Amino acid sequence: MPIKYYSTNRHLKSVDGVTPFTGSVSFREALLTGQAPDEGLFMPDAIPQLPPGLISRLKGKPYSEAARLAAGLFLADEFAPDILDFAVTDSYNFPVLLEKVKENAFVMRLDQGPTASFKDFAARLMARLMSNCRPPGERLNVLVATSGDTGSAVGYAFHRVRGIDVTILYPAAEVSGMQKKQLDTIGDNVRALCVAGKFDDCQNLVKQAFSDLELRHFNLTSANSINFGRILPQIIYYIYAYSQLAKEGEEIIFSVPSGNFGDALGCEYARRMGLPVKKLVMPTNENDEFPDFLQKGRYQKVSPSRACISNAMNVGHPSNLARFFDLYGGTVDRAGVVHRYPDIAEMRRRIFSVSVTDNETRKTIKNLYKNYGVVFEQHGAVGWAGLEAYWRENEDGTLAVCLETAHPAKFPDEIKKLLGFVPSLPPSMRGIDSRTGEALPLANNYEGFKKYLQGNLQVKE
Repeated sequence: MPIKYYSTNRHLKSVDGVTPFTGSVSFREALLTGQAPDEGLFMPDAIPQLPPGLISRLKGKPYSEAARLAAGLFLADEFAPDILDFAVTDSYNFPVLLEKVKENAFVMRLDQGPTASFKDFAARLMARLMSNCRPPGERLNVLVATSGDTGSAVGYAFHRVRGIDVTILYPAAEVSGMQKKQLDTIGDNVRALCVAGKFDDCQNLVKQAFSDLELRHFNLTSANSINFGRILPQIIYYIYAYSQLAKEGEEIIFSVPSGNFGDALGCEYARRMGLPVKKLVMPTNENDEFPDFLQKGRYQKVSPSRACISNAMNVGHPSNLARFFDLYGGTVDRAGVVHRYPDIAEMRRRIFSVSVTDNETRKTIKNLYKNYGVVFEQHGAVGWAGLEAYWRENEDGTLAVCLETAHPAKFPDEIKKLLGFVPSLPPSMRGIDSRTGEALPLANNYEGFKKYLQGNLQVKE
């Protein structure tokens, strides 16, 4: 039976302006609409299980093979095999590196794609699936808020894709120079808006647009992790890493530097599919709303979000917290209001979270290079610092993998200051200084954003 998708807000009652969506949609519908009509997030009503022997079959196989098998468990009823085969093969034509740091502890480098960010994994598969779902003769308009890497990954993934335009919003003062260069210079069907505000402001502008009935005719959809089409591809690399490093049935720990929680959610789903994840470690930067919640049992968003050197994680209320709450029996809305608390004891059993300061992040980068000769950038360093915090409380020799979510060369100033050299550019980033383009400045005001959309978006090819 095909998997259907429901809204995280389906249980809301007596909330002003919200009519709970109690129905369900197909993956194609969830992909194209992005957000549920009641401003909730779509969730699968069933979680497929990994077939017996899958891990041993994937051992030594290319990443695209893991993608084909894992994605097929969700999508085989909605996409023909040849479409899925092309989508995964064309999406994953770059290496996925698993690098040993020390005994039984590895880093998975998700930084070898076109924009040197883990966001490439989700954005590329999403773009290829979405191109097969577009209504004939109509254009799709993708709106995306980014704190750094999402926007460029989405922009490059959709660049020159027929019938799809992309509008990217990013916070003026919270992206690195390299990230800004990537965002500003994509061009063609991809437009960048530089917002006078923070990432949470960009995210709220996008969410308001999706709930605005006057914009519905523009075929708006999302490429942020509010779209389940972004979550599904992020399940794959946990299955891949496990298949390459572990024995069948062996437990594993994953440490996932966490901002908007989409990446960590992929690991949560992989565990629920049957991957033997002993612990999901979810370190944040100084935006500590989630570790504070796990400790105290009461949720309070951080507003405004705090600016940290791990800028892509500067999120004061993660969108995907709504999905985590739902999976553990709770409900929280996009404003951060908790309507029903989840099973906190079960969350604590499965998840470990800690807040990592900028000073701790810098110290981790230095120590990793000094002790192991391994170069991390600041987001991956938050992940490793969180893993070390877990080890201090739980000394065991369980296989552990930390995600490195961006290439260190994307942050040359910080790395040079800490380690004394500028990392070499990966092939995908060479020649970036010669690219031209400028973002359009935008005030942190919804009416101004709406006016821009009404004047620039197209409906027909």
